[in-house]
Amino acid sequence: MMKFFNYGLLLFILLISLESKAQELSGFRLKAEYIPLSRYIPETKVGETGQKTEQKSDMRRLEGAISIPLSMKVDSLGRAKVWAVTLGGSYAKIKNQNYEVQLFPDELLNASVGLMHLRPLGKSWNMLFMASAGVYTDLKGISSQDILVMGGVIFIKQFNPNLALGVGPVVSNTFGIPMVLPAIFLNWKTNGKFQVMVNFPEKVELAYKASEGIKLKVVAEVSAMTADVGRKDKAFLSYLQVISGFQPEFKLNKSLSLQLTAGASLYRSMEFTSRKLKDFFKDKGDVNPPHFETTAYGAVGLKWNLGKR
Repeated sequence: MMKFFNYGLLLFILLISLESKAQELSGFRLKAEYIPLSRYIPETKVGETGQKTEQKSDMRRLEGAISIPLSMKVDSLGRAKVWAVTLGGSYAKIKNQNYEVQLFPDELLNASVGLMHLRPLGKSWNMLFMASAGVYTDLKGISSQDILVMGGVIFIKQFNPNLALGVGPVVSNTFGIPMVLPAIFLNWKTNGKFQVMVNFPEKVELAYKASEGIKLKVVAEVSAMTADVGRKDKAFLSYLQVISGFQPEFKLNKSLSLQLTAGASLYRSMEFTSRKLKDFFKDKGDVNPPHFETTAYGAVGLKWNLGKR
């Protein structure tokens, strides 16, 4: 059952990156988040109770992204044709407690630069092209193994102003040689005083528009980080977290908004895997991957939007 857990995790990482780039054609976002110490649960077989340990880790993370338009044209139907440069990064500081041998790194850094192109294809189709290269490291030393390259073409069907579905191939060298992976994202939202928004696979929101400047939201979000950690047997660290919480959003002016989030880290895993392609498809059996117990979560975010798709 867990044979393709790492495959799914990798897809989440790629898709979250694609979704973020697709949504904001020009703008800036910055978020600081904190997850307090929570107990580490090693890998267990399905049906077994996870071992209770005193090993704990927290996470303090700062992430940001900026999209800089190189050119932007709007056709007679109001559809955008855009070339843009994207810059993104995420830095995490991790405190590890009560480990006899240090298992997880103290720091993680993901930083990338990319090129994005969005153009209409016909009346209801758009094409999104993006390519990026970045450094994904535990900061113990940076080498060519820490550099990951990704590119993809996503064809987006705009069914109506509130619903869009995108599919296409993504190429990544995460496992040494370039691999082609399928990508999909869904963007659906409703209007009115009570709103629902689904940005698969990144976010689900239920919102109440209290006023023109205030939205009260309940959210569930997925985020991820990766790093080459230089271990001979399992050199790749995959980090995945799922959070949920209450998120009021305050519109400070026409373009700038402030988001505060208080809730829980429902799922948080850090798993080491091999970067050899032959190990990628090995069946690990029915196991639950190593993860951390549910704990509190808090974040503060700023978003400056100059334009949206």
